[in-house]
Amino acid sequence: MVNIKNPKTNQVKQVKAGFSWTVFFWGFLPPLFRGDWKWLLIMLVLDIVGIFSFGIISAIANIVVSFLYNKFYLQDRINEGWVPCDEASKSIMLSRGISLPANN
Repeated sequence: MVNIKNPKTNQVKQVKAGFSWTVFFWGFLPPLFRGDWKWLLIMLVLDIVGIFSFGIISAIANIVVSFLYNKFYLQDRINEGWVPCDEASKSIMLSRGISLPANN
């Protein structure tokens, strides 16, 4: 888990940095509840395409996205201006390949 903060609003979020079990079991619902519209649409499109393959594409895409979703979510928040709250969070994010702004 990493802690990130929006310096404009002082809102703090705790976000998992690894495999997303919630996406694995619930598919597009975690992006829906997080308000992550970009990934919600991407996952819905993959599910719609998967209908035509008897769910095979959906199943494979869901497994792949489960490994990547939290990283993408964190990178999107960083690009919006959120920053790590502490050195431990910063270190975890850097080890997961999440690029941080130079002033961090």
